[in-house]
Amino acid sequence: MRYCFGRLSQKILGRKGLRELRMGVIRLARAYTENEKIIKFEGCYHGHADPFLVKAGSRVATLGLLDSPGVPKGATYETLTAPFNDFSAVEKLFKDNKGEIAVVMLEPVVGNSGFIPPKCDFLSFLCKITKENNSLLIFDEVMTGFHLAYGGTQEYFGITPNLTTLGKIIGGGLPIGAYGGRRDIMEMVAPAGPMYQAGTLSGNPLAMTAGIETLKHIKEAGTYEYLDKITGEFVRGIVEAGKKAGHAICGGHISGMFGFFFTKGPVYNFAIFHPFFYACNKIGAQISFTST
Repeated sequence: MRYCFGRLSQKILGRKGLRELRMGVIRLARAYTENEKIIKFEGCYHGHADPFLVKAGSRVATLGLLDSPGVPKGATYETLTAPFNDFSAVEKLFKDNKGEIAVVMLEPVVGNSGFIPPKCDFLSFLCKITKENNSLLIFDEVMTGFHLAYGGTQEYFGITPNLTTLGKIIGGGLPIGAYGGRRDIMEMVAPAGPMYQAGTLSGNPLAMTAGIETLKHIKEAGTYEYLDKITGEFVRGIVEAGKKAGHAICGGHISGMFGFFFTKGPVYNFAIFHPFFYACNKIGAQISFTST
């Protein structure tokens, strides 16, 4: 995995579960920067740990509105939200919380609310603004890692975050996760540093063996070219069929990651998906937010 994400992962820590994984990487970012506030994007999924269960919508950043009962307001008080692909909203959060933001965390290509790629320069903008404000940038590549390219979003777009998270794909589908990043940041983690972490299944040998064998297969020549070809054919076919049936529809893909929206598009953030998802549920058409 260090080879696949070589530009980023100078040190890697294997964890058991994805919730535990995201909790650990946020703790690390806060320990390294000595700040507490985090910025996440509406519609991006980072597990169901308390700090991430913040409702999409207005006034979230100041009122700490929650998505789930049982989560204390204090757990999300330091969580700020912005619409994905919204440059000005991110700039405002940094301006209003100057010197207090530890990290910006996002799905670099959103998969939790349909397929939403970043606007041109959005990822490089986040890289620049976090660096200027002594904050960290985390790519949550649980969905995008090894799906867009062998080196994930970082290889595909040529953007290097400070930290990254990866999910079950590194275990061949078995329950495992990992985060990695710059050596100076990762050396904050125990036992090398003061930030506590532990786990009875960290680096589980069964999952690691399955993951190594999986990565050997996807590294074979032509894998991603073929995946891009068949996914593109599938997406174009669905869009054409939808238009012939009289529906407004748009769709897109990068390699094996794809999605559709019943609108002319383009779609830049969670605002379109949110009402569609709940309208489907209301009439009994249950669809999944995401699958990793």
